Amino acid sequence: MAKRTRIYTRSGDNGSTGLVGGERVSKNSARIETYGTVDELSSAIGVVRAHLRGDRIDGWLAWTQDMLFNLGAELATPSKHRWPDMPLVGASQIAALERAIDETEALLEPLHAFILPGGSVAGAQLHYARTVCRRAERLLISLREQEPEISVETVGFLNRLSDALFVWARAINKRAGVAEAQWNAASQPPDSQ
Repeated sequence: MAKRTRIYTRSGDNGSTGLVGGERVSKNSARIETYGTVDELSSAIGVVRAHLRGDRIDGWLAWTQDMLFNLGAELATPSKHRWPDMPLVGASQIAALERAIDETEALLEPLHAFILPGGSVAGAQLHYARTVCRRAERLLISLREQEPEISVETVGFLNRLSDALFVWARAINKRAGVAEAQWNAASQPPDSQ
């Protein structure tokens, strides 16, 4: 019979958490805030996946969640505790996202105006995930200023991922037959009744 491990340890009740290697840091440290936001992004993508199951974009999103887990593990592991062959995001993952963006954009009409986030449920949720991705990117840039050993490719990956999430949202909305709402700078409130 397999030994059950407890989900709670009580070790974080003082406001600290452990990094890989045992070092304890505050739960509101830049490192924890960053990889917590990467986890939030993966969760937002998981909501989208609940609406898609089995199509090409779902395949890309499944891969993306795996890469985000790799990124989170990298951020949770100080460089002195990394192991050989640790899965890290790098140039090949950025290139894969660029391929996905190009492949998806080829199916879409060119943009001539800014569009508002929304559309189908899955499309709107991907737009939301894109904004979480941008926040993770900003936090990661701040973290790299404090801890420059974190690779620059991690920032490139999140930068490219936000672009991929945008075009995937557009593609999902197109497939759902939901028109994109364009930004109207001269928009007026609805008539009062």
